[in-house]
Amino acid sequence: MQDSTAEPIRAALARRDLDAAPVSEAERALLKFVALVTHHAYRTTDADVEELRRHGWTDPQIAECIYITALFAFFNRVADAFGLDDPIAFAGPPPGPAGGTDDRAGAPG
Repeated sequence: MQDSTAEPIRAALARRDLDAAPVSEAERALLKFVALVTHHAYRTTDADVEELRRHGWTDPQIAECIYITALFAFFNRVADAFGLDDPIAFAGPPPGPAGGTDDRAGAPG
């Protein structure tokens, strides 16, 4: 996704306005499912999964969505437990050694 495309999506989601996000209906359905799993995973039903299938999502894609959503919930809880409250701290690339590159071959620092 190009930054020019991503910025309106980020802005809409930052406002919690999924309906204004310029995404496809399939993506919107998936994001609504992510919100359900995030806030009320115990309320998910077969009908919720079937709705995603109607939008063209496959079972492996739906499973991956659930795994990623659960991992982010886990990471957030760990960060909360350790008092890591700066949401911007990991927004950029990791700092590299004083030469301008990090330890990964060819990665800019």
